[in-house]
Amino acid sequence: MLGAIPIHNPLIRLYQDEALLAVYKPAGLLVHRSPIDRHETAFALQYARGLNGGRYVYPVHRLDRPTSGLLIFARSPEMASQLAQSFSQRLVDKTYLAIVRGWPQPRGHIDHPLQLESIDRHDARTLPVQTATTDYQTLARICLPIAVDRYPQTRYALMALHPHEGRKHQIRRHLKHISHPILGDIKHGKGTHNRLIEHHFERGLMLACSRMTFPHPATGERMTLSAPLAPHLQMLVNSWGWQQAVAALGLPPLNCPPE
Repeated sequence: MLGAIPIHNPLIRLYQDEALLAVYKPAGLLVHRSPIDRHETAFALQYARGLNGGRYVYPVHRLDRPTSGLLIFARSPEMASQLAQSFSQRLVDKTYLAIVRGWPQPRGHIDHPLQLESIDRHDARTLPVQTATTDYQTLARICLPIAVDRYPQTRYALMALHPHEGRKHQIRRHLKHISHPILGDIKHGKGTHNRLIEHHFERGLMLACSRMTFPHPATGERMTLSAPLAPHLQMLVNSWGWQQAVAALGLPPLNCPPE
């Protein structure tokens, strides 16, 4: 049960046609009900229904609660099936932006299988391992004269990431694996850097789903949708002079009020 549709809607409509609805999801909002957050009563699925005239919509992918950005819903079960097939066949090109600790290589490929994560921390079963690969580019870098741990300075970078699967926390776990964890990542990040950024700049997970290219579920034509950066990400981009690197991506501005 979705419950009543709230009057205030934090989603921003980015695109809509007869087949699909694309929105900007802010950080902190669950896509749908989760056994981990049983106390929550409002979800992106519920708000998207509000943008769809009160009619049901069908999620075809998900974003973690602290991740902001592009979220796509189908407007019918048939279109949901088509979109889900595109995701499963890896016909969807996904671009995420992340701000990370350290200076990664200009380009790279991460091939690191991931074990399924149980939602029950007391679950002692050995869960299966799944293939997981992610390509990345480093878009901008900065060195700050702030000492952390044993280092007299701190290095951070803006990255574009392209996961080829949709494993749970894939990007967050892959970046931890290559020792460039995402700022603000409580579970997979580094506490000293998270606290530094929150104290001096901004808080929140510095990860966003920024762009997707996929075949339209009704026509089959390739289409590209983009989402604006969340305010906490944009603030850090502005503070560190990375506006030009982000502008080159052609993302829409976050200047539309929520409905």
